Amino acid sequence: MINYSADARRLYHIGTAPGEIGSYVILPGDPGRCEAIAEHFEDRKLIARNREFTTYSGYLDGKLVSVTSTGIGGPSAAIALEELVQCGARTFIRVGTCGGIAEEVVGGDLVAATGAVRMEGTSREYAPLEYPAVSDYEVTGALIRAAKSLSFPCHAGVVQSKDSFYGQHAPETMPVSGELLGRWEAYKRMGCLASEMESAALFIAGAFRRVRVGAVFLVMANQERAKKGLSNPIVRDSSRAILTAIEAIRLLIKEEGDKNAG
Repeated sequence: MINYSADARRLYHIGTAPGEIGSYVILPGDPGRCEAIAEHFEDRKLIARNREFTTYSGYLDGKLVSVTSTGIGGPSAAIALEELVQCGARTFIRVGTCGGIAEEVVGGDLVAATGAVRMEGTSREYAPLEYPAVSDYEVTGALIRAAKSLSFPCHAGVVQSKDSFYGQHAPETMPVSGELLGRWEAYKRMGCLASEMESAALFIAGAFRRVRVGAVFLVMANQERAKKGLSNPIVRDSSRAILTAIEAIRLLIKEEGDKNAG
């Protein structure tokens, strides 16, 4: 494959090079969240900033780790994962926001995705639709344990990944409104917890590249609760999801060390 970067050592989109990236990487969408996440690292350093991709690296418990923003949606998230893998990354945690679908999922809660509905396009260029988009069980287990240790309310289950934000929030205005509304109702009946835009692409790309991928989301609000007149707090502070991801990486680093010691 051609490397279109002006500097052959660096990856074209994310601008990083092998040796600069840790084996553990946190993936927020918003570049603005990268510095807040990197504040948890020791000896943090800005590595690259290009397009929607901002990357910092530093240390957690003596292990080199990184954070790279991916922008919105599956295409750029998959690009980030692909290029980070080329730089040596092997474990990824997507940290982002979602909208609740299941009635019990309330604004301010966390959702750890065990799998994702592939209602997006990126994963279809990796695998046929019958191949499931599932998270890594070790990473997901660490996220659930981390949230519990921090006393954060956390739900674990399937989320929906989509490409169109307004297709979810204003489906009745779309030419394919019948299809969108019908599928949404099916997801509700199947117990889908929340809706977001990246995890299916990351789970599928990660499976292909044989790396571990997990995802934890802050629930901003729940439109289904709003429809029913139930309390529907709107929460924008993603610090719970960030802290959960940081603690999960610490757990995974410790487990990795214990295995190597054994």
